[in-house]
Amino acid sequence: MTRSDPDSPPGAHPHPILPAYYADEAQRRKFVRHLFDETAGDYDRIERTLSFGTGAWYRRRALLRAGLAPGMRVLDVAIGTGLVAREALAVLGAQGYVAGVDPSAGMLRAARAIAPIPVVQGLGERLPFADGQFDFLSMGYALRHVSDLRRLFREFRRVLRPGGVACVLEIARPDNALSRGALKLYLRGIAPLLSRLVGATPEAPILYRYFWDTIEACVPPAQIMGALQEAGFEDVRRRVEARIFSEYTARR
Repeated sequence: MTRSDPDSPPGAHPHPILPAYYADEAQRRKFVRHLFDETAGDYDRIERTLSFGTGAWYRRRALLRAGLAPGMRVLDVAIGTGLVAREALAVLGAQGYVAGVDPSAGMLRAARAIAPIPVVQGLGERLPFADGQFDFLSMGYALRHVSDLRRLFREFRRVLRPGGVACVLEIARPDNALSRGALKLYLRGIAPLLSRLVGATPEAPILYRYFWDTIEACVPPAQIMGALQEAGFEDVRRRVEARIFSEYTARR
């Protein structure tokens, strides 16, 4: 069941209300924050296992395709443990700058321990940054966890300078039934088992089952692109890799 708001157009709220995990928006926020806080210490190790070590390579290639270049000022929204931010740093060089924001204190502690960049606790829908500060904004696999898609994208546009680029990476529910079934089996069956083997927290298997459930219930790509356009972005595009990975790019 997807959360609906009679005062908001379809697609304003991309995250689902899933009764198996929570009953309303307040419970959802509490559940998601707790889940990421508790799994932060295991997150990178599990990610490397589940992606067979290819995650870093893919993230860097996606950032380069979106136009990331040396010397830019970058904001990584929902930075987590810094998986996307670290690849941005590798591209930017010594003259570049990366800042991060995330609602999870546990994830921010993990990010600070690995990447020497400024991070702040906060929500993408209310970014604690002044207007026009960044050349490039990234968000990696967190779109399904925000509370208001249109507010999020308006904030993205606000903190970007004119001509700045937003790059949103997400896992899309495959249209093909065979691909959809394979992804569901992996994320709801195999991934929880592997995370139990390589992780140290009991929440890790729950995290990956929850990932699939939010992927399955998320608003479709066309509505995401429409929301970017409604927020005032131009040159809105979507690139798909392996029928699963969506790369949304848009220019202020």
